Amino acid sequence: MAQAVAAALEEDRALLVEAGTGVGKSLAYLIPGLLFAQESKRKLLVSTHTIPLQEQILRKDLAHCRRLFSKVPQLKPYAGFRHALLVGKSNYLCTTRLARALAEKATLFGDEKFSELQRLAEWSRETKSGLREELGDGVSDEVWEWVNADSSVCNNRDCKPEECPYRRARAALRDADIVIVNHSLLFALLAAGMGPKGENAKGVLFPNDFVVLDEAHTVPEVATDHFGERVSSFAVNRALKMLWNGKRGLLRKWGKQSDAQLVAEALAASDVFFNQTREAWLERKGEMRLLESNWCEPHLNLPLKHLEDRLAKLFEIETNQSLKAELGDFRKRIGGFRSALTDALLLTEAEDSVYWVEKSGREGRVVSVNSAPLDVAPILRDKLFGAGVPVVLPSATLSDGVNMKRFRAMVGAPASAEERIEPSPFDFRRNMQVFVAADAPEPTARGGSRTDREYLAAASLHAVRMMPGGTLILCTANAELADLRDRLEESLRGERPVFAQGAGLSRTELVKRFRDSGNGVLLGVSSFWTGVDIPGPALSQLIITRLPFENPTAPVAAARAERIESRGGKPFAQMMLPDALIRFRQGVGRLIRTTEDRGRVVVLDSRVLSKVYGKHFIRALPQPDFTSFRLAEIATVMPVYR
Repeated sequence: MAQAVAAALEEDRALLVEAGTGVGKSLAYLIPGLLFAQESKRKLLVSTHTIPLQEQILRKDLAHCRRLFSKVPQLKPYAGFRHALLVGKSNYLCTTRLARALAEKATLFGDEKFSELQRLAEWSRETKSGLREELGDGVSDEVWEWVNADSSVCNNRDCKPEECPYRRARAALRDADIVIVNHSLLFALLAAGMGPKGENAKGVLFPNDFVVLDEAHTVPEVATDHFGERVSSFAVNRALKMLWNGKRGLLRKWGKQSDAQLVAEALAASDVFFNQTREAWLERKGEMRLLESNWCEPHLNLPLKHLEDRLAKLFEIETNQSLKAELGDFRKRIGGFRSALTDALLLTEAEDSVYWVEKSGREGRVVSVNSAPLDVAPILRDKLFGAGVPVVLPSATLSDGVNMKRFRAMVGAPASAEERIEPSPFDFRRNMQVFVAADAPEPTARGGSRTDREYLAAASLHAVRMMPGGTLILCTANAELADLRDRLEESLRGERPVFAQGAGLSRTELVKRFRDSGNGVLLGVSSFWTGVDIPGPALSQLIITRLPFENPTAPVAAARAERIESRGGKPFAQMMLPDALIRFRQGVGRLIRTTEDRGRVVVLDSRVLSKVYGKHFIRALPQPDFTSFRLAEIATVMPVYR
């Protein structure tokens, strides 16, 4: 793999590489990448999907590379490479904005927030990174909004690296040979038009850089999220209240009642618009696709336009450059809301996009209007593969077990992009047992029937009790997870700890507690199918409750299926099955992480055996030999693991 990466870099082309668990993917691209970066004086940009992989690269893999280079005489000149982490501007403190917030505290905040500003001022003199994560819960969202670097106020003219953490971070980026970023920020920046400019400019984010997108199987999904639009009731109301909220807000400087009235009218219109959207579309469902234009009255359009115009006038007459920059930012933000909502109401890009509304947060109080491109391939073909630089996409699962045809089409990879598949060096036949349920009721609806839920609980409980180490249970629906969690907690009380997604803890904290327990049970959906890396007996068994087919009624999936049908294709064969196979392979990959790992995979979905397409899932297993069982005989078929 390292040789293939080196060749792709030398020849300035794209490489899609599937490498099984244990190959050492990150070192296989970091070593040639770091050498090439320093030889060519070009920046290596490495993007990951998950925080654990990002931390592994920063804290472990780069140190390995440095030690390797130091110990090999020919590589010693490369041991001094410089690295930097790229995170979003809103994560950094801006000392210029902090100074302004302190000066205008009476306008922007109540007395109760002044102590937070004082603590921030003290922290700003001590911190090296200036990142909010250092503060933990020590600052509220309201205060952080006014002091973070995501503003035109934070600029090269007014903020100096010796004082401003964000400018300091930018300086480190300029000097770095390798920059680490995550997919979400990378695609957000590309969607915002970031990157080298000019007719002959090359590079994705930096001039003439070259890029590795690890965990590349997530690229189509993340790109879909970030090349669309999302306007939520929470975001609109928060922005409006920052302009004027009682006796506080940016517009209070002018003190005109007409300004307060403009904001009040926009807030009232926002409540009407989002409440009507919830009542009309989201009473029974969490999300609903929009198929006809003018699906709601444009209550917000005019109030936002009036406010945008007022901000534009104030921007023109304001002489204080810092305040002028804040006004310009809010004008763009309000205008962005108005433009996105207008497009959604008119379904402007209905040919190439899907529109939907959804509710989230506690009791579904947050309502959002969303759009996403039906096909991100043309966008990625332009912004990634069309940047004129090498692009390497590694993952443990880019193929459906046979080829990468589906993945290539989804990301818009050019015909010249090389494909490579490097199998894992692990002995799966010796170290992995596979059990498949032959009599599990087929799922009837999200969450399943009572019989279905009782079967899942009984089979899972037996499998957990037969495994001395820990068990990860991957579910496909929140309702299924919640029911299984309740049943297992009751049955295993006093025997083993049960951890479940959605219980108020972050994924990182859940995984840590599960790992530390040694024999716990961890239940997860969605993101837990990928990126969980727990070597050793703490994760000795993997239970897959259902084959991970995407909900066919989900707005994006439904729209893409319709497009395939309209072109004479078959959505199940061309989209749903290959996508489910990739996710299935990702899930199974959570079990064996080192040469010493051993354990069981238990699949509680009888469609693997009863449906024609089931053979594809069997073929996707790294261990092709499996044992089928019926619940009545599970105690005989699945003994204690030794």
